[in-house]
Amino acid sequence: MQTLPETLCYLNGELVPVRDAKVSVLDRGFIFGDGVYEVVPAYGAKLFRFDEHMARLNRSLAKLRIANPLAAERWLELARELVAALHGATGAADQLVYIQVTRGVALRDHVMPADLEPTVFMMVNPMKPASAEQRHQGVACISARDFRWERADIKSISLLGNVMARQMSADHNAVETILFRNGFLTEASSSNVWVVQEGAVLGPPKSEHVLEGIRYELIRELCEDVGIAFNLRPIPEADVASADELLLSSATKEVLPITSLDGTPIGHGALRGKPGPVYARLYEAYQRAKATQSI
Repeated sequence: MQTLPETLCYLNGELVPVRDAKVSVLDRGFIFGDGVYEVVPAYGAKLFRFDEHMARLNRSLAKLRIANPLAAERWLELARELVAALHGATGAADQLVYIQVTRGVALRDHVMPADLEPTVFMMVNPMKPASAEQRHQGVACISARDFRWERADIKSISLLGNVMARQMSADHNAVETILFRNGFLTEASSSNVWVVQEGAVLGPPKSEHVLEGIRYELIRELCEDVGIAFNLRPIPEADVASADELLLSSATKEVLPITSLDGTPIGHGALRGKPGPVYARLYEAYQRAKATQSI
């Protein structure tokens, strides 16, 4: 059994050590996975693109017909308090803030009960960034059919499909599993995927099969800042395999180069199997954004 941390978390109006936090066995998050979550990075103990994360939390809650239980100012206050507490206790300046809201506690019934009090949970952990070796050499990924449910646009706590997909790559000593539905790219188990062709960054269009990652808009902004063409369109599996570069993006990975897919090097010529120039420019732009978009 893992030893749970003593760091503080927020649960239903109280700040308590994570190891002491408890919820009812009849919480619909526990019984049905009936809830949503967000993960907000903090750099230098400052929250990165917090408003964008809260906007996505609101979208996910609305799709599940759960009223947002806290005002925007209260979410920000709590996140800052927990980040400051962990920073003070451990010195960890780069952190991940995990937020979870479930429908609440009720007798087990598939129908969504009305007027429940949502269960609200927030915790922080030190961030585990990509290593210098991964950034220098790139990472390996595998591919698989996208067997998850149809509503990947909701950031649901029902993540069994994502867990199974990620385990597939872990079993092959790979960093991610890139998913395809009906022959077209969707995303990875816990990351968005970007294809570079002829110097342009391409991504799948927003749909119910793709979570609108916070980095979707950020990557577009970074491309605009450094003069890289950006386009969202359906991407056939063949275009992924023949890409000049492949990239992952997520709260923890930021932007990360894929240099091998299913054992085959990505890219062409001298850059085959190596991080490419578009990755380098986006990574540098990402670091500049961290310095200017954290609160």
